[in-house]
Amino acid sequence: MSILNVENLSHGFGDRAIFKDVSFRLLKGEHIGLIGANGEGKSTFMSIITGKLMPDEGKVEWAKNMKVGYLDQHAVLEKGMSIRDVLKSAFSDLFAMEERMNSICDIMAAGTETDMDALMEEMGVIQELLMAHDFYIIDSKVEEVGRALGLEDIGMDKDVTELSGGQRTKVLLAKLLLAKPDILLLDEPTNYLDAGHIEWLKRYLQEYENAFILISHDIPFLNSVINLIYHMENQELNRYVGDYDKFQEVYAMKKAQKEAAYNRQQKEIAELEDFVARNKARVATRNMAMSRQKKLDKMELIEKTVERPKPEFHFMEARTPGRYIIQTRQLVIGYDEPLSRPLDFTMERGEKVVLFGANGIGKTTLLKSILGLIPSLGGEIELGDYLETGYFEQEMASGNRNTCIEEIWKEFPGYTQYQVRSALAKCGLTTKHIESQVQVLSGGEQAKVRLCKLINRASNVLLLDEPTNHLDVDAKEELKRALKEYKGSILLICHEPEFYEGLATRVVDCSEWSLRV
Repeated sequence: MSILNVENLSHGFGDRAIFKDVSFRLLKGEHIGLIGANGEGKSTFMSIITGKLMPDEGKVEWAKNMKVGYLDQHAVLEKGMSIRDVLKSAFSDLFAMEERMNSICDIMAAGTETDMDALMEEMGVIQELLMAHDFYIIDSKVEEVGRALGLEDIGMDKDVTELSGGQRTKVLLAKLLLAKPDILLLDEPTNYLDAGHIEWLKRYLQEYENAFILISHDIPFLNSVINLIYHMENQELNRYVGDYDKFQEVYAMKKAQKEAAYNRQQKEIAELEDFVARNKARVATRNMAMSRQKKLDKMELIEKTVERPKPEFHFMEARTPGRYIIQTRQLVIGYDEPLSRPLDFTMERGEKVVLFGANGIGKTTLLKSILGLIPSLGGEIELGDYLETGYFEQEMASGNRNTCIEEIWKEFPGYTQYQVRSALAKCGLTTKHIESQVQVLSGGEQAKVRLCKLINRASNVLLLDEPTNHLDVDAKEELKRALKEYKGSILLICHEPEFYEGLATRVVDCSEWSLRV
């Protein structure tokens, strides 16, 4: 049974085409991985099929009475809402029914309505629906899911705008699970999640009976939960049966076949054009030349596969610093209340240290305390001599109206336009991306703009907060290579063992000093 039909979909932003005549069908029980490089339009596709964005052309048709749950990487949580409020909003349709039932009671109490039987019948139907959907035990269901995802430890009454990236993702996930949709649409759900909850989500999706569409650049996670791949590239969407490894195998074969066919055709075209050029002027061979010209005119040209530019990251290195990079003595980090026990932490020159642990235990807070962006609650931080620090934040500030060019120029005012464009192109951004506003770029493209700033300023110590979030496979591989090559020191927050294996000289479990375990 078809759950979703997408026919002849075309869409673009300005003169930048994203899709061209794309068709797609989702069947019951299919577990789909939607993949493609940064900026190919995966999140845009999700926005179109959920009705958040109207396509330029084409038709999107859902099966009737289909309840869709969407985990959006760009979802905005309103200030003033607590975690409990967000979770309870999963039942907004049931609360609307209760409101209608209360208004019927008011009408009946006033005694002004003549058709009391119809009102009684409607009220009975609503009552049955509320009972069937466990409306009267919503609070206990909310508490149960809150416990399962560790939200109770954060505090169910905490304002959602005060949460870390991982905590925010957990709240949105919990809301989805409570809503029990017929289909799940998940846009990079593992971003910001700690290892324990990635494992929990993996098991949940493996056992999920309904259909889902998953966008993810975390290949081991993707391989463990999907049975179909849809690959987005060059404005097309192509279907592959099997996991990501199988897709790579078939894709490489198709690419080689297309390249061979293109080369054969180009050779044939060259031979035909040469024959026409040599023989069209001679009376004896003019007819043969005309015949070959007709063949040329009718030929359906095979397009050469346009390779996306692969990023190249080379970190500029500053002078060698002193032996000790960071030393903390009895450091206590936090905001209104402590997040850590008194912490003694030392990092020496040349070390590449990875911080890992559950969301919300203070990893980002530690980085910001070391940088002096937030004050510590006690103890001392001593930074080494001659440090030139580069910092990669988890997310870019929202509402940035600068173009990519302006964003880099702001950081490096001495650069020529050629130097700015060249720097962005080396990070894997095309001309159309470079000239776009930062806010319309995908999460991965925005990350590449921030990396562009980082690699073009000389440093001898890098503090990186989840740099792999949103990055596509090629960019992740290149970033790992560049960090391994980097001779400076690195303090890295990361939840992907595949990324930091072979890179880290030391891995620190932050739960050993955190008060929020």
